[in-house]
Amino acid sequence: MTARELDAAGITDPALREAYDRCRRLNARYGRTYFLATRLLPVGRRPAVHALYGFARWADDIVDALGAGTGPARRDAELAALRRELDRGLRDGGSGEPVVRALADTARRYAIDPGHFADFMDAMRADLVVTDYATYADLRRYMHGSAAVIGLQMLPVLGTVVPCDEAAPHAAALGVAFQLTNFLRDVGEDLDRGRVYLPADLLAAHGADRPLLRWCRDTGHGDRRVTAALREFEALTRGVYREAAPGLTMLDPVSRPCIRTAFVLYGGILDAVARDGYAVLRRRAVVPRRRRAVVAADGLARVASARLRARAAAARPDVLASVPYDRPDRRMAEEVA
Repeated sequence: MTARELDAAGITDPALREAYDRCRRLNARYGRTYFLATRLLPVGRRPAVHALYGFARWADDIVDALGAGTGPARRDAELAALRRELDRGLRDGGSGEPVVRALADTARRYAIDPGHFADFMDAMRADLVVTDYATYADLRRYMHGSAAVIGLQMLPVLGTVVPCDEAAPHAAALGVAFQLTNFLRDVGEDLDRGRVYLPADLLAAHGADRPLLRWCRDTGHGDRRVTAALREFEALTRGVYREAAPGLTMLDPVSRPCIRTAFVLYGGILDAVARDGYAVLRRRAVVPRRRRAVVAADGLARVASARLRARAAAARPDVLASVPYDRPDRRMAEEVA
């Protein structure tokens, strides 16, 4: 399938094809929900999404995975080196790092604003020095670079039926909604890394704080004050999903099944957290396998419907034909589960 994706995207250089394939493997290994939703895109657009994900994952691993055995100075040096490679790649495509080469090629093909990548790297560096956020406004400023710009990077790849500037706020909100969802699900794991993304003022409003979170994590006990704070954070996150929702119909029709599937699956994580009694400091909430399969099947049905509409449009001389799909993978619903 990789060769077909690369062929459809017009990527012919062997080294560049290998670079994109590396990004695809990163996506498949670490971004399971994201990767499977991406398979609902037209084949020619998938490599670009893999490149964007692969780069973001690489930077995130420097901050988190590498942090288990190295200090802040080493991680800062690694991020600085990646930033230099990024600048070089975006400037002339001459980076020796495969993931950066694929990213730079994607940025060029889709005219993605280089500022989005700079803002992202600034946010990654902030994770080395900022461990707590006093207010939700402070957290949102951080998430501009860590999450909103991911949605903005994706937008040119997905395409829109309205001016890009009109869809941009919704794309940014969706990136934020996804990250807030991850923050809620991963409260315990982030705490183990020394970071708390729940705003301090939100915690304090319910009589909770970082030491209480630590106590819950260490003892495995729940606390009604923490539960109340997590419930409010969930409600706040659902509000951001509502901000993002109008953007779904602004996307190119061939991209909507992919993003709608991700929208529903990530939103389902919130349902799983609530259903599990907000026990995120003890265990990770998981979307039920059956639910994931149903959402995937719905996405496949929407792909088939979009293909029919695209064929009908192609038959009309006054309508530009859409990018063709490959055959929807019948195994996808099983793999999502």
